[in-house]
Amino acid sequence: MNIAVIFAGGIGKRMNSRALPKQFLKLYGKEIIIYTLEHFEDHEQIDKIVIACVEEWIPFLKELVEKYCLKKVAKIVPGGITGQDSIYAGLKAAEEIGDSENDIVLIHDGVRPLINEKIITECIECVRANKNAITVAPAIETIITLNEDKTIQNVIERSQCLMARAPQCFYLEDIMRAHENAIKAGKHDFIDSASMMRYYGHNLSVVEGPMENIKITTPMDFYTFKGLFEAREQSQLFGD
Repeated sequence: MNIAVIFAGGIGKRMNSRALPKQFLKLYGKEIIIYTLEHFEDHEQIDKIVIACVEEWIPFLKELVEKYCLKKVAKIVPGGITGQDSIYAGLKAAEEIGDSENDIVLIHDGVRPLINEKIITECIECVRANKNAITVAPAIETIITLNEDKTIQNVIERSQCLMARAPQCFYLEDIMRAHENAIKAGKHDFIDSASMMRYYGHNLSVVEGPMENIKITTPMDFYTFKGLFEAREQSQLFGD
């Protein structure tokens, strides 16, 4: 079974969206998280979807799932204090609905709506071939590291750098084992699943995704999403 694990636990402090979590902001009358979920709903190889959501917004999200007829959403569970905790909550829900030791999970941000069918397919194929798949994009700016006094320590060759994005995909039993090891060690600050799996000794494989696969965190990100969405729609309309 292939299960999309969507975490939507953030409250959007950098979005200046007041009480409304960023995943529920609308573009053309549709919430950002719905754009994200529809990619997985419409993909023929995705069997189920689970979502870890801000607890007080779960009733609202359930209404949206019903409104947009998202039939693959099997569970919506409360998120945790950190992103890592929210992912673990989603993985536990995936474990409850999984049906074999070969279950694959595709861990994805609820506010990363510009993925596509191709990247989901390639991620699933990569997990089957290599046990995991980390979506990446090329670094397009110069990368530097700093000394403690904030002076430049090193300028890294850009061609050697990639930006980790999502989905990040694994066999469910492998990523669950890593999370349980982290919990036992009292570690709750891994920035993403890739860093956790690397910490616990896994060799990671990459799948290059589209540059537009951004995470919507700030107002600038939202307007970038709006522009990219409109460009994609016009391309489909006019065949560009």
